[in-house]
Amino acid sequence: MARRPKSPLIPLRQGVAPSCVALPRLRHSPYPLLLDFLAERLSAVPRTEWAARLQNGQVWNEGGQPLPPDTPYLHGERVYYWRELPHEPAVPFQETVLFQDEHLLVADKPHFLPVTPGGRFVRETLLVRLRERLNLPELSPLHRIDRETAGLVLFSVRATDRNAYQRLFRERALKKRYEAVGQWQGSAPTPELHPQNPTIWERQSHLREDPQAFYRMQEALPDSGLAPNSLTHIRVLEQRGPQALFELEPVTGKRHQLRVHMAALGWPLVGDQFYPRVLRAPSELEDFQQPLQLLARELWFTDPVTGQVRSFRSQRSLAWPEQGQATTSL
Repeated sequence: MARRPKSPLIPLRQGVAPSCVALPRLRHSPYPLLLDFLAERLSAVPRTEWAARLQNGQVWNEGGQPLPPDTPYLHGERVYYWRELPHEPAVPFQETVLFQDEHLLVADKPHFLPVTPGGRFVRETLLVRLRERLNLPELSPLHRIDRETAGLVLFSVRATDRNAYQRLFRERALKKRYEAVGQWQGSAPTPELHPQNPTIWERQSHLREDPQAFYRMQEALPDSGLAPNSLTHIRVLEQRGPQALFELEPVTGKRHQLRVHMAALGWPLVGDQFYPRVLRAPSELEDFQQPLQLLARELWFTDPVTGQVRSFRSQRSLAWPEQGQATTSL
C-alpha cells in the first residue's frame, strides 16, 4: 500500500512511530466498516484485537482523531496505528550514547538489539529506546548494522539534517572499520591481495538473497556472469590458538557482507548462527551466551553540517582466547 510522510498530528507512543495504512478508493467496497478492512488486509492482528484497538482509541485518522469501532470504510483515506507485540522478547543489554549534539547522535549498540522495529521487535530496539529515553521524536538512523552485531550506529537528531548525513553513505565519504573474531584454519589465505597494499587482502563477489532462506545472503557462483557488487578489505591482526582477530573494512554495504565473505574464505565468525550454515533460525530463542563476534569499531568522516572532522570508536570488546594463548602476531 502507498505511504507518504506521516502526519505531524500523529505522535510517537513510548518512542514508537505510528504505522500508516492507505485505504484504496473502491467502486464496490466489500468492507462496510473500517474494522472489516483492517481485519482482512492486516490479518496478522486478529479481528478481536483490531476491535479492541478501535474501542480504546488506538486507530487515528490523518487529522489526529481516534476512530470508533463503527467507523465506515474510508475511501482514499489514511489511518494510523501503533504496532504492539504482546510477548516481545526482552534484550537484557544496554546501549550507550558516545556523542550527541543538536545534529548528530552516536550510539554504541550491544549485541542482539535491533536498530529499528521489525518482526518480533518493536520497543526493544535501539531507535525506540533512544527516542523515549532522550525525548528525541525526530531521531532517525543514518545506517543499520545487523541485530547480532555490536558497535557504532549514527543517528540524525533533526529531520532537516538527515539527507546531508545520508549523502555521506551514498557517496562513500564515510569510512567504517570493523573487528571480528573468526576461525583460523592455519592454511594460506585465499583472498586476493589489495593492488596497492600487500598487507591487506580483498574479497569481492556478487551477493544476492538466498532463495531457500530469505534471511540469508549468498555469493553467486563465479561462472554466473554476475558482476561483483560487494568488496571487503581484510587484515589479520593476531592469532590465538584456533582463532584470529580480523580488521574488516567494507567498501560496499551489502546485507551480511562481512559475514558471508569471511565464511566463504574459510574464516567463519565465531558465534555466527547463519553462516556457513544455519544453526538457529531467526524465530528461535536467542542464546545470549553466544554473541556474534563482530563489532562496528570505528567511524570517521567530515561532518557535512558543521564541517568538523569526526572520529568515533566503540567502547565494546570481543571475546576470544586469553592473551596467554596467543601464538602469532600478524
